[in-house]
Formats: sequence, structure tokens, C-alpha cells
Amino acid sequence: MNFTRIFNSLLFKIIVAIVLGIGCSFFFPEWLARVFVTFNSLFSGFLGFFVPVLIFSLITPAIASLGRGAGKWLGVTVGIAYASTVISGLIAYAVANGLYSWLLADQELFEAADVEAGGLAPYFTIEMEPPFAVMSALLLAFTVGIAMTAVKSDTLQAGAEELRAVIMKVIEKFVIPLLPLFIFGMFLSMGMNGNLTETLSAFLKVIVLATIMTWVVLLVQYLLAGAYAGVNPFRALKNMLPAYFTALGTSSSAATIPVTLKSTRANGVSESVAGFVVPLCATVHLSGSMMKIGLFAFAVMYLTGAELTLGMALGFVLMLGIMMVAAPGVPGGAIMAAVGLLQSQLGFDESQIALMIAAYIAIDSFGTACNVTGDGAIALTVNKMASGDVGGEKYDAALTGTGGAGVEARSGRD
Repeated sequence: MNFTRIFNSLLFKIIVAIVLGIGCSFFFPEWLARVFVTFNSLFSGFLGFFVPVLIFSLITPAIASLGRGAGKWLGVTVGIAYASTVISGLIAYAVANGLYSWLLADQELFEAADVEAGGLAPYFTIEMEPPFAVMSALLLAFTVGIAMTAVKSDTLQAGAEELRAVIMKVIEKFVIPLLPLFIFGMFLSMGMNGNLTETLSAFLKVIVLATIMTWVVLLVQYLLAGAYAGVNPFRALKNMLPAYFTALGTSSSAATIPVTLKSTRANGVSESVAGFVVPLCATVHLSGSMMKIGLFAFAVMYLTGAELTLGMALGFVLMLGIMMVAAPGVPGGAIMAAVGLLQSQLGFDESQIALMIAAYIAIDSFGTACNVTGDGAIALTVNKMASGDVGGEKYDAALTGTGGAGVEARSGRD
């Protein structure tokens, strides 16, 4: 067992941060706790400033590179992957509506940052106004990305990709390393405010539910793909188990691609289809990540008594499915991409964001494993569609030189 890798993993650091935050809440003096509350206030303000920039910087080159791909089969594969991700989010909404009134009955969520209610206050705050709103960033990214495709601007494309590399470096070297300290401060504040036990009890239930629901999503995907492709769904799912367990260990779709390819080929998918669909879906298919974020977000809204309509849930899921495609290739990338939407569309505060991040990373590998294994179901579907394509462009010719378009730089963003 590689203990160095375990100790350096983000999950291990998050767990240590939670344990230390809970433990220190029993004996920390208020003046010292307020130091960490002040840090959390500053870090949360930076996230509010940084997230719109992140959205624009990641989505613009993603849209441009996808637009330069290979015609119909790129569109078909991306369409199926996006539909799978959105359906997973709608299932999460249905499950939340059906189960939370029983599962989370008589429980409420903490208000760690509520100073008027006796919560800890930061020593000082700094206003960090974002350069533009989250929705403005998203619309601008789409407009510029599509325009870059239309005019075939190689200079802008190269500049956008360099900007993406810079922003990813900020995430990898600054944001992600500070997350454990942010979560430590939040759990410290929760413990000292006296509302920790009920919060942990509620979210542990949701974490277990989210893990189970990733398995349900896989079963549904393979039942549908098996029925369409004319294969035994349970045998196909069994053949994908090596990819599933590899993803559990790596927490990365990109690192699992070789195993996913081999497992997909074992299901009778042609080499050309597997070689195109698997790397592409490592970027655009996030049904497991959507299930986790959806269940966690809807739980927060239920526990705080916030109204959640079908229209709100649908808008959130549709937008999140797009934003996660451009999530950076770092652990927890999908939840970082979701922060802007959680704040702008669902009204989450910094304490709720911290809880979302901690819960998401706690079972990050299960979402990745669901994403990866579901890629095999999409490959089965595309393989069946391609086998019946006798008119227009030939499948293999259509994929020539496009299997890696826009994928290498962005894959593995769970």
C-alpha cells in the first residue's frame, strides 16, 4: 500500500481537516477560532471573485475545441453523454422529493456564519467584487467559443488555451491546497456554534444515499443500452467492473482510460468506436458527479427550508451539466465548477459550499467510477448506431484525427 499517496490525497487531508475542526471546537478559545473564521471569509470572497473567471476561462476553449471536432458522431456522442448527465440530475431531484421528507425529517441545517444568532464573526472582511456575474461569464464563454469556431481563429484559440492553463494552475496550486484549511475553519465554527451533531447526522444519510444512487444510475444506463444494442446488460456491466474498481482507486477518468477501453472492447464494441467514445466521454459524461452534487444540493435546500421547484432544479441541472464538462483535471474539479451555480442559482452561502465540498470529496471516487463505467454504456449505444450507418459519411472516416480533439487537455475532471 502506498501510504505516501494516501497521505498526500485531497480526501485524506479533508478527513483530517474535519476531524481536527470537530476536535478543536471543544477547547479552542474564541479569539483563535475567529482567526480561522476570518480566513474563511477571505477565501470565500476570493472564490466569489474567481469563479466567474474560472467559468469563462475553462468553458471558452472547451466550446471552441468541441466545435472543431468531427461532425455527426461527435455531436451524437456528446448529445448522449449530456442527456445521461441531465437525466441523472433529474433522478436526483425525484429521489430528493420522494425521500427527504422521510430521511431528513425534523432536521435542520446549521447556520455557521450567522453572527446575529451568536455565531463567530471574522475580525475583518474585504469586499472582492467579481469582474462579471456567473451567468454573464457563461454566456460570454458560449458566445466567444462559438465565434472562435466560426471564424477559425487559431490565435484566439491558442490564447484561450493558455488562459485555461493559467487558471488551472491557480486551482491546483492555490485553491485546492487551501480547501482543507477552509473546511477545518467551517467545522470548527459549526462545533463552537453547537449545531454540529445534527448537521453531520443529516449529511451522512445523504452521502450513503448518493453512493447507492450511483449504482442505480449505472443499472438504468446498462438496461437501456443493453435493450437498444441487443446485449445482456448484466454481462456488459460485469465486463466493466475492472474499469469501475480502477476508477475507485484513481478517482480519475483520464487515468482509467486504458482499462475502460479494454473493458469496453470486451463488450463487443469496435476498436474505432471505443477509441473515440471512451476518451471523449472521459470529458463530457458526468452522470455520477451530477447525482452526487444534485442530491447534496437538494438536501441543503430541504434542510434550510428553501423552496425548490421543478423549474429551479431543471435549470440548475441543465447548466451544471454544461459547466462540469470544462471542470479542471484535479480531484474535486466538478464541485469547484459547480460553486458558481450553487451561489447564483440556489443561493448557497460559504458554510453550505464548504459542506458540499466536504461531502462531495468524501465519495469522489464513487462518482468517478459511475462516470467511467457509464462510458461503456454510451459506447454500446454509439456502436449499435454506427453499425447501422450506411448512408453519408463512413464512421471510421468520420473519426479520423478527431478521437483526441479537445480531450487530452481536459479529461479526468472529476
